[in-house]
Amino acid sequence: MESPPGSARSSPEAEIGYRLEDLWDVQEPLLSPSEKLNSCFEGVTVSSFPHAPPSQVIEIPSDSSLADTVEILSKHKILSAPVRNVDAPEDASWIDRYIGIVEFAGIVVWLLHQSEVAALGMMADSAVAGLAATLGSVTLETTASGIGGSDVASTTAGGVAAAASPAKSGLEAAASMGGSFFETLISSDFYKNTKVRDISGSFRWAPFLALQKSDSLLTMLLLLSKYRMKSLPVVDLGEGRIENIITQSAVVHMLAECVGLHWFENWGTKKLYELGLPIMKPDRLIKVNEEEPVLKAFQLMRKKGIGGLPVVDGRGKKAIGNISIRDVQYLLTAPEIYKDYRSITAKNFLTAVRNYLEEHQEASAMLRGVITCKRDDALKDIILRLDSEKIHRIYVVDEKENLEGVITLRDIISKLVHEPYNYFGDFFDGVVPLPQNSRV
Repeated sequence: MESPPGSARSSPEAEIGYRLEDLWDVQEPLLSPSEKLNSCFEGVTVSSFPHAPPSQVIEIPSDSSLADTVEILSKHKILSAPVRNVDAPEDASWIDRYIGIVEFAGIVVWLLHQSEVAALGMMADSAVAGLAATLGSVTLETTASGIGGSDVASTTAGGVAAAASPAKSGLEAAASMGGSFFETLISSDFYKNTKVRDISGSFRWAPFLALQKSDSLLTMLLLLSKYRMKSLPVVDLGEGRIENIITQSAVVHMLAECVGLHWFENWGTKKLYELGLPIMKPDRLIKVNEEEPVLKAFQLMRKKGIGGLPVVDGRGKKAIGNISIRDVQYLLTAPEIYKDYRSITAKNFLTAVRNYLEEHQEASAMLRGVITCKRDDALKDIILRLDSEKIHRIYVVDEKENLEGVITLRDIISKLVHEPYNYFGDFFDGVVPLPQNSRV
């Protein structure tokens, strides 16, 4: 039997694999492989899952500024973090202690609002001056759900009101100003002083939903795959605090450590097309042309609820790069890298960020180009590659390297388990309903 790469069968993830193996061997023989997997994961609790490194179990105080929040997420290389209510009493339950999840996706929502403000500046003689004059008077509103709705940005400057939908002009205005737009943005009092709690409705793409240690791995996997959850905090009910955070990446790492075990091989040796991957058809693949404004890429990610997309050449067939939702940090933490570009197109964004990463000797998947695979590759090979490359998606191409689809961590986990009828019951009581079929 093949051993998990580099684990020597001693890692905590491999130990989970062994427990699942024991359960697999005693399952009712009449069960289908899918039913057996469900039953195995139902038999192991979340308390068995390895703890994330301390650097990833991060909380954002609700009085943190947008600037501080971006810096914290970027520094710890995490996509999201729970927001702790600093006004909650010491003995508050976890429901009252946390007010939501702040994500780069939410920051993109805010950033797009500011591009609309830039459109107002274009109505004046100086776009940057117009931006600086209006930044302090922006108000954000959301729909009642606060999730996935149509957000509204309004501002007043000299009696001029911005309508809710000048997205195109806003994107073009911000892109045409290059780094100057973002330098002005991050130096504004609005960016430095606005607190996360002040715009929590815009930032909260998903509600704060926590696991208890007694919950099963099946519950965890379903929330990470069928529902819009990229990470799940595990709370200690006695202490009312977060004890662990489980991410999609951590689950895929666990799977990589289980290569060789019967339960894994039964599933992981199948080819992608045998499992119905990629899920998205080529003509439905979300992408951005290399000459389009980079803000359009972030706008599409926000609108479609995805965590990344390919940048394609002029023909729209071949990918020249990948932009993920977390890459918005490079617009907000290093705007000076765009000063030599007349506009920040998707292509210029990729070039500037790659140069920045090389200059600072920072490791990043962006430096390795587009990671691809073929439809007839085995799923376990894809899992091992995603884990070793530390990436969240891999693009499926044909023999001519034309794009055929994308496979995300969520797609892989969704093929591992299925949701039994009415499985969650009243699990979501008191929580805003979670949209399904997200591909972030």
